[in-house]
Amino acid sequence: MPMDGIMLGFVTDELKAKLLGGRVDRIIQPESDEIILGIRSQGDNYRLLLSASPRSARAHLTKLTKPSPSEPPMFCMLLRKQLIGGRLSAIEQIKNDRILNLEFSVYNDLGDAVNRSLVLEIMGRHSNLILVNENNIILDAIKHVGENVSSVRQVLPGLPYVYPPSRGKLDPRDTTEAEISDRLQTEAGSLDEAIFHLFNGFSPVSALEAAYRLSLQSTKAPLAERILLFLSDLYLLKPAVITESAGNAKSDVFPFPQLHLNTVSAREFDSPSDALDAFFTARDVQEHLNQRTSSMAQSVKNHLERCRKKLLIHQEALNSGEQMELYKKYGEMLQANLHLLQKGASYADVPDYYNENLDPIRIPMTPSLSPAQNAQRYFKLYRKSHIAMQLAENECQRIEMDIAFLEQINDDLRKVKNERDINDLFSLLEAGGYIRHKALNAKKRNKSVPSRPMKYCSSDGTIIEVGKNALQNEQLTLGAKGDETWLHAQKMPGSHVIIHSSAPSDETLAQAASLAAYYSKGIHSSNVPVDATLRRYVKKPGGTPVGYVIYTHQKTLYVTPSEESVRKMTCLQD
Repeated sequence: MPMDGIMLGFVTDELKAKLLGGRVDRIIQPESDEIILGIRSQGDNYRLLLSASPRSARAHLTKLTKPSPSEPPMFCMLLRKQLIGGRLSAIEQIKNDRILNLEFSVYNDLGDAVNRSLVLEIMGRHSNLILVNENNIILDAIKHVGENVSSVRQVLPGLPYVYPPSRGKLDPRDTTEAEISDRLQTEAGSLDEAIFHLFNGFSPVSALEAAYRLSLQSTKAPLAERILLFLSDLYLLKPAVITESAGNAKSDVFPFPQLHLNTVSAREFDSPSDALDAFFTARDVQEHLNQRTSSMAQSVKNHLERCRKKLLIHQEALNSGEQMELYKKYGEMLQANLHLLQKGASYADVPDYYNENLDPIRIPMTPSLSPAQNAQRYFKLYRKSHIAMQLAENECQRIEMDIAFLEQINDDLRKVKNERDINDLFSLLEAGGYIRHKALNAKKRNKSVPSRPMKYCSSDGTIIEVGKNALQNEQLTLGAKGDETWLHAQKMPGSHVIIHSSAPSDETLAQAASLAAYYSKGIHSSNVPVDATLRRYVKKPGGTPVGYVIYTHQKTLYVTPSEESVRKMTCLQD
């Protein structure tokens, strides 16, 4: 859900309770469209995040520490000059809309007490953060809006500040039953559509929740009365929640539980700021990981395409074996019939000794060469083809291992959970020459803590470990005991799975096989074959890529991967 006026209303109430009267101690601008105010209030230190990002404009308290740029932007320097040392004297949400006005009592250069306002406008790609003086004149904005951007409303230093145009909606915190009743008469759509069109602050999702809660009421009071009562109690609802979709992926954040989404689980938080902070922190981390992995995925894709083209070329050379044997046959036939042949002929008709009827065979000849030289030419072509086939066979084996390695990395990319996992994959690709060495990144990676495999606890308490990438697969497998059970999806990229038990139960074995299928390329398939064997039967041939193993004495289980079954397992480490 975008940060609508309802969510901002809850945040505004929280800020009033915690920050009013607080002193501004610090201001940083970690992003081009984001400001963090350090405020000392009621004996505690708070960080107030104000973002005008097109995708995630918002306001809330944050516990996240972000680095300050070595050279602060001009807007940040102006805010420091104007606001540091000032007191937060007023916090106001304008008509329950997505506009937050923070008013500060400060002293100017002459020592006179003056007011400064910092206005956050949350309007998607038009979001902005504007500093206004006591005369309502814009001192500066985090985004300048000139006539070339908007002919209706400019936001530039020196211009008077005016709020964005009103859409004529009612303020849900300041309305009457009569006003609601009059407006309802002009609405012909559903109840959620009416709420969305009538009141400031309601996004379509918020309006759906309001309509659903109103539908649960058993009273026969007029609709306008019921809506007014709902609005009067709206900002008492709690707790704030983050809904979670399959796989524990953060999906949305709300200021209170959403009853109309009763099929979705939710995490509860003590305050809307805590919920927003957790939601956007997780989303920012995931977006950062996606950016890093997408570049690696593209590099892997390019190398896979090259390898497959090379493989086709060498396979064509392998398929020329029939032609190679023909060269040998021609040479032998000519060599056996030299006494019947003369120089200058363009072909030779000789008996085919490989045919039981000795049927004649016609052999092309080079007229400028003698019969003996033609025979030697064919023997030379045979030797050349034979060497080429041997080289092609060796190259095919090498390229096939490269393809297996790259396909494994490609599968590993979807299992990335943090920066350490990315560093593992980067190091593997860099060592293989698939990504260029970068000294700065290498320095950072050397200082980072190594990543760790995923760890699960089966229903009977047995520990199961799952590698997230080729490096972890190799370390996990080679570090396991000989009598522990090793599992892997058959003939496809996937995670190595180790059951840390010498005699796992059938139930534990089934759960481990489910993990091996789920964390493999066959995640979206059914009846995925998973091989299980003792660790002692798993070997790593010399000269093979990281994570490459061969194994024997396996038995095969057939598993249909299920995200739900994996989620039900106890995850001790991801």
